[in-house]
Amino acid sequence: MANPIDTKTISKLAEILDKNQLTGLNYEDENCKISLSRELSGGVMPTYVPTPVAAAPAATVNPPQLEDVKEEIDYTNSPNAVKSPMVGVVYLSSNPNSAPYVKEGDTVVAGDTVCLIEAMKTFNPVKAHQGGRVMKVLVESGEPVEYGQPLVIIE
Repeated sequence: MANPIDTKTISKLAEILDKNQLTGLNYEDENCKISLSRELSGGVMPTYVPTPVAAAPAATVNPPQLEDVKEEIDYTNSPNAVKSPMVGVVYLSSNPNSAPYVKEGDTVVAGDTVCLIEAMKTFNPVKAHQGGRVMKVLVESGEPVEYGQPLVIIE
């Protein structure tokens, strides 16, 4: 039986492919290989070609239950969103062994560091623009971010 397709990974890879205007991208981990490609003339639809690694254990996939499906909320124009001031890579802690600057449920005051963004080998602190409770952390550490992308919601 083939391995289940990791749609979250495929979506992130497709986003990287599109944002960087690449014509192809390969990804491999212990469970599968994914190759994405697109034609620049005509269509821009990525082609997904998952290739399972030999002798990988079979996994059981359960269809999502109705309560597991969450509505995607667009925080782009939210006044409560702490947004990325630049393009770079976000880090939620000062190093991989440290606790995150903030997590959901934490209380912050204006000026508290909520994350770091690495751009051109420089780590830039991102500060809370208002005090309140951290309702949602919208990014994962090590993830590329765009200018103006919402990172954290503080209410």
